[in-house]
Order: sequence, then structure tokens, then C-alpha cells
Amino acid sequence: MNISDSTIKVWDPVVRIGHWIVVISFFTAYFTEDDFLTLHVWAGYVIGAVVCFRVIWGFIGSRHARFADFVRSPSTTFRYLADLARNRGRRYLGHNPAGGAMILALLIFLAGTVFSGVMLYGLEEGAGPMAAWVSENAEREELWEEIHEVFANLTLLLVAIHIAGVLFATWIHRENLVKAMVTGQKRASDD
Repeated sequence: MNISDSTIKVWDPVVRIGHWIVVISFFTAYFTEDDFLTLHVWAGYVIGAVVCFRVIWGFIGSRHARFADFVRSPSTTFRYLADLARNRGRRYLGHNPAGGAMILALLIFLAGTVFSGVMLYGLEEGAGPMAAWVSENAEREELWEEIHEVFANLTLLLVAIHIAGVLFATWIHRENLVKAMVTGQKRASDD
């Protein structure tokens, strides 16, 4: 069997490119902060744009990009995780229930990080899309700075859990999921 017969296209370029743009932009923003504020802000804007587009793509995109393909109920997700812990987790062609839950969590926390960053940028610098809507206020600046840091750090924690989950699923299903997110191709069957 040749390679084209044994693999199938799962993730479209929009999903894959968006994924890697968010990876690069998140870590750029996370590690630049005050010393490189302009780079930090623009990395945040890129994340915000990709998250907005990904939400839209979750409704109109290709089959495995759609939320309907991978968003499952909490009970289904917990049942999948329990099965996975017992080494009986079913292989999914698209995202598994845990992966779907992680995508939703990451989209929510990335959006929260971006929104709180935009609010903070407006308060501290009098710049950005919220600058006209907010006025300088030390108490609000401190509050939004705390909110922004909490969202950013929780997002980083989610990223670490996501990476661990990808590595675990790669091991359990003997399928290189990182490579699949680069090529868009996955093994067509469980053989």
C-alpha cells in the first residue's frame, strides 16, 4: 500500500496555519511583555484575529474543522478520558472529545487574554481599540493587569496540558499528531 492510500486529509490549511500562527504569537507575546511592548501588542492582535477567524471557521469550515465534528458533551469527554486512562480510548480521525474540549478552552482563554490585554493597553497607554472607551485609572489598571496575567498564565497551563495530551495520544494510538498538524494527513484506518 503506498502512502497516499494509507493516509487521509483531515485538517485543512486554515486549521493548521492558524494553529501554528497562534503558537508562535502566543509565545512571542508571553515572553516579550513590557520590554518589547509593540511586539507584544501586535502578537496579541494576531492571536485575536486568528481566534475570531477560527470561531467563524468552526461553523463554516471543512468537516473536521467544524465544532459539530469535535465538540462533545462533558459526560462523553469524561468517559473518553476514563477509557484512555484504561488504554481503551477510541481513535478519532478528527479531534477526540478531550481535544475538542481543549480547543474550546484554549479559544476561550486566548480570547480572555487578548480582551484583557486590549483593555489594559487602553488604560495604561491610551492606545488600541479600547482607548476611546476607557480612561486612566490606577485601580482599574491593576485589576486588568491581574486579569490579563491570570488569563495568560492559565492559557500557558492549558498549552502544557494540550502538549501532554497530544504526546499521550500519539503514544497510545501510535500516530504522530504533531506531524499530522503540519501535513494535515492522518492514518486512514486503525490497522
